[in-house]
Amino acid sequence: MSAKWDEQFEELVRRFLPFIDAEEPLAEDMNMRDAGLDSLGTVELLGALEDLYQVRFVDDALTMDTFATPGVLWATISKLSTAAAG
Repeated sequence: MSAKWDEQFEELVRRFLPFIDAEEPLAEDMNMRDAGLDSLGTVELLGALEDLYQVRFVDDALTMDTFATPGVLWATISKLSTAAAG
């Protein structure tokens, strides 16, 4: 699967996934929990993403499913960014 996110997203998400090697590709369907994302990391990642992309995660986006894979997380950010712009 080919990821469609930007480099900043990948760099930020990788900081919260200690169980993946630097050479390992960040796949859209990678289980982020298995890659080391814990509950504290999820909260910190949420704040960092909100700051970076100037979005606010609304209640329906504040679920563990949103942070399940990089692909789902990027899709959520894209949707929030579009809503904020329009």
